[in-house]
Amino acid sequence: MKPVLVFDWNGTLLDDAYALLQATNAILDRFGHATIDMKTFREHCDVPLSLLYRSLGMSHEEIETVDRDGSAIFHDTYEPLAGKADLREGARRVLELAYREAASSIIVSNHIVDPLRSQLRRLGVNDYINDVLAFESRTTQYKSMSKGERLRLYMQKNNLKPASTFIIGDMPVETDIARNLGLISISITGGFVSDSRLRAAHPDYTISNHHELLPILQRHGFFGMHKS
Repeated sequence: MKPVLVFDWNGTLLDDAYALLQATNAILDRFGHATIDMKTFREHCDVPLSLLYRSLGMSHEEIETVDRDGSAIFHDTYEPLAGKADLREGARRVLELAYREAASSIIVSNHIVDPLRSQLRRLGVNDYINDVLAFESRTTQYKSMSKGERLRLYMQKNNLKPASTFIIGDMPVETDIARNLGLISISITGGFVSDSRLRAAHPDYTISNHHELLPILQRHGFFGMHKS
């Protein structure tokens, strides 16, 4: 039996926390609010991003303006910044290994499929990813089904076994999805939320980079021939 690796994208595989911080600060500055540092960002970051903006003091009207036209203000600021971001440490190695071992690597994201696939091609890892489960367009982002429901239906359709499915993410939502679906949860620090918020969700494992994934997979009986 091969493992299934379910990765979040932003902050987990893609090292774009600073890109999102810069985009957030551009929006705050546009509406006359004080900009924030990374520590503050990680204490407040939430999805949908309207929750983040609200917690940073933006008004309902300001948030509605940002949300207008498929959140064009955000995407037009964020995408060029994300286009310069690299993969997180060890991510390429894990994806290559999973591919060689014929394990499945799936991305489940709150991002949008086309720009996400474009990033995978830019970074040279598109061929390692079996499927991308994400929103169809800017206009449906956060409006159609949730990440957890999308993954549940995918697992049902493809007869994936929860006991050999690992979900790796940088926010508490991935731990919640794991708990709901019976998956093994791995939180990675250094993404969009603080270490304390990650720990409070009680994931099965916590790592600081993707190199630390391999010993966990080996502990569960996978990839046993490779040294960590």
